[in-house]
Amino acid sequence: MTTASSPLLVSGLRDIASEYDGILSDVWGVLHNGVSAFEKAHEALSAYRAETGGAVVLITNAPRPNPPIREQLANLGVPLSAYDDIVTSGDVTRELLAKHPGSKLFHLGPDRDLALYEGLDVTLTSEDDADLIGCTGLFHDETETPDDYRDQLARLAKRKLPFVCANPDIVVERGDRLIWCAGALGRLYEDLGGPLSIVGKPHKPIYDSARSHLAKIRGRTVEDAKILAVGDGLPTDIRGADSQGLDVLFVTAGIHAADFGPADTPDEGLIRRRLSEEGLSARAAIPRLAW
Repeated sequence: MTTASSPLLVSGLRDIASEYDGILSDVWGVLHNGVSAFEKAHEALSAYRAETGGAVVLITNAPRPNPPIREQLANLGVPLSAYDDIVTSGDVTRELLAKHPGSKLFHLGPDRDLALYEGLDVTLTSEDDADLIGCTGLFHDETETPDDYRDQLARLAKRKLPFVCANPDIVVERGDRLIWCAGALGRLYEDLGGPLSIVGKPHKPIYDSARSHLAKIRGRTVEDAKILAVGDGLPTDIRGADSQGLDVLFVTAGIHAADFGPADTPDEGLIRRRLSEEGLSARAAIPRLAW
């Protein structure tokens, strides 16, 4: 772990790569912005795998099973050489929903996420008939805000329906815009008194699943001290990894870029101050992931 007196900013992943047997890398904000891939980022992960023999598991709060995420990455130009496997919040959410067989589920989110429920013993139904809520986001995230859902969530919270949030992210970058995510609705639902369950970052279940995938790839358990988490989101990527005792490479030019000065030349003092204010730590920081 970096001390207060040692440099925090590194020039590339290669500066610390040899210290780790596995990487858990965020996807949105590190490998792409929802519109285009970051070439240097996927080249860095490919180089890490090729030059160190380490394994890379992508760990994302995407509220869908991993096959559509693989397809999305391929369409954006992220090569298979950049990673060994993917664990999504959707994958772990399915494990949770499987513990509620026979449920009548109200889906809160866009139709593109309906694959989340395929093969599960749940029946999709209306708000009035539901005994469980599955939330993957806003119905129209380009035009709506969480406040548009306040009345509906208040009705559901009054009935104490369990709310399973498939994506803990509050906002995410889509190109040069910030888009509201399921986590914002989950937070509002909980504020309104409803019971909330979240399995993605920063919560433990998705990290347990990612560790299991790393162990399968490497053929042995990988010690936490030999795992590096890479991410750009303080409340999800950084807090999640920190709470699990994992070293972190903080990508500063992601969702919090405006907080640290020029995106390509961030102020290390501002980064350290923000981490301290949040009660978090990082092994290293870099503007954008690169080798």
